[in-house]
Amino acid sequence: MSEEKKMSIGVLSALTVDGSGIDKVANFGLDCCQISCWDMSKCTTEIALANKKKLEEKGVRITAFWAGVPGPQSWDFQRGPITLGLVPPAFRWARIEALKKWADFAVEIGAPAIITHCGFLPENMTDGEAVNVAEAILEVANYCKRKGLEFWFETGQETPVTLLRYIEQVGTGNLGINLDPANLLMYGKGNPIDALEVFGKYVRNIHAKDGRVPNDGRWLGPEVKVGTGMVRYPEFIAKLKEIGFTGELIIEREISEKEGQNQDIIDTVEYLKKLI
Repeated sequence: MSEEKKMSIGVLSALTVDGSGIDKVANFGLDCCQISCWDMSKCTTEIALANKKKLEEKGVRITAFWAGVPGPQSWDFQRGPITLGLVPPAFRWARIEALKKWADFAVEIGAPAIITHCGFLPENMTDGEAVNVAEAILEVANYCKRKGLEFWFETGQETPVTLLRYIEQVGTGNLGINLDPANLLMYGKGNPIDALEVFGKYVRNIHAKDGRVPNDGRWLGPEVKVGTGMVRYPEFIAKLKEIGFTGELIIEREISEKEGQNQDIIDTVEYLKKLI
């Protein structure tokens, strides 16, 4: 009898020119990762192939490429709606083109999908701007589809049902979700356990991160170490099992090494192993 497939644990790794970021993944004893980058100057064939070689040498599998886009980014409720993702008209075209370039890069590095924040998606689908945002997502999704890639939404800036609505409306068949449960809480947009009832069938990867809801109308809630926030990881993992999720839990700890990032990642690996 074949062994039942279980969730895997990985970590988010910043793109490096020589692929040395993969060493850190292997040093944690992990065999999968997402790679992320916001610097378009690193979007080259040479860097992609250097990282692909390192992945093969270390026996690490890339589950997706996290694609950052050019222009201002304000991670708050004040300027966030007019600076993030594909929503702001002033930056939309440049960001569509950037995501296409990252899609090419993803093919070269061997990733099956690209991920990004699409922004504070308009909830009223009869609004003209909502139509324009959906068309922008459609253009990126179709480009990815032609390349044999999926295009995944990073959660946070939209309610779960809003995200579901866009996936259904765009309807290219290659759209998925990188569920960051902490983001749903930190942006005050939903409960991650309940969200799985809304869009669970589209979840492809998880960002293993924890956080709390906002207590100020201008700023996001705080990120905290996994297991100490409001995600309720034992229940969250149980719900993932219930819906049949067997993908990857990609640890994301958005503090520096000086602040204890490495130790928190090590602790989170052990914590998650007990739950899965």
